[in-house]
Amino acid sequence: MGKIKVGVAGYGTIGQRLADGVAMQGDMELVGIADLAPTLSLQALRERDMIGANGVEYKLFLVDGADKSAFDAKDIPVAGTFEDLCKQVDVMLDSSPGGVGASNKEKYYEKLGVKAIFQGGEKNSVADVFFHGYANFEKGVGQNYLKLTSCNTTGLIRTVDALDRAFGIEKVAITIIRRVADPGDYHRGLTNALQMDKAPTHQAVDLMTIMPHVDATGILVHTPVTHGHIITVLATAKDGKKITKEEALEVFNKHPRIRMVSIDEGFRGNASLFKYARDLGNRRGDMYEIAIWEDSIVESGNDIMYAINIPQESVTIPETIDGVRALMGVQTTREDGTAATNEYLGIGKFKK
Repeated sequence: MGKIKVGVAGYGTIGQRLADGVAMQGDMELVGIADLAPTLSLQALRERDMIGANGVEYKLFLVDGADKSAFDAKDIPVAGTFEDLCKQVDVMLDSSPGGVGASNKEKYYEKLGVKAIFQGGEKNSVADVFFHGYANFEKGVGQNYLKLTSCNTTGLIRTVDALDRAFGIEKVAITIIRRVADPGDYHRGLTNALQMDKAPTHQAVDLMTIMPHVDATGILVHTPVTHGHIITVLATAKDGKKITKEEALEVFNKHPRIRMVSIDEGFRGNASLFKYARDLGNRRGDMYEIAIWEDSIVESGNDIMYAINIPQESVTIPETIDGVRALMGVQTTREDGTAATNEYLGIGKFKK
């Protein structure tokens, strides 16, 4: 089997990072990206001569309703239509606005026999499997359509799945301190307030969809910040088993997509992690790993409690790449699939 041919629909916050992630995979080929308007992201890409990650040329295709003259005016080259792109790929990573992906599935993917992975904005019914690379990789193998969990759910499941495989988890209670918008977004306006959501938050419900044997509930608070979410988790093991801090720390340290940090070494909050990613030279200040504060891990009776930082712009990229591997059957187990993704993205290398 040759390289898996992949396209990206929507070159926004997630689409940019999906394109870069695919371009970094040695066994995948980024055929092209598709979008509606000559956004600042595309203008910046044009200024780089349409060269993205790993020196890969990013060919642009236009979705329905796009005005080619607007791209011509910005001197942004166009390779063809969205249908042209779909005809050249094995898998489409659809990061279009919510609802558009479902329309693309009906209009293009099903008719052209193209597999697809949808991001968290779509309804679960759009896909064969609600997917997470670590928690249920095998369920995605050989399927046609997957839907990724949201950024918060993706990071949350990494930790709960790790504990569950080590100890068996019966239930979790979470509190999400949610950033209000991505950096550069203005649609939320200027705020000076916290906003409550009704309980239970969808991340808890989504976790139970992926891991139905775990009872989960949670509360979410919107905060006027942009660089990352923070989640606190209280986890209870089955059969009254006690999870000690040392045991939890050992499990988390072994996980390639979890980075252990501490307040004492300078990681005071979400902004510290964003700055650290930039200091590492990570593109756009991205970090594929979630972070757990070692200082936050505490025992509460037999339960264990901890706090996670979620880099919302980039955290779902590895699990999406896992999904490509599952759909195409190039790897058939979570161990092999996630390991291949981690290697190409350089995930966990700081632990070696």
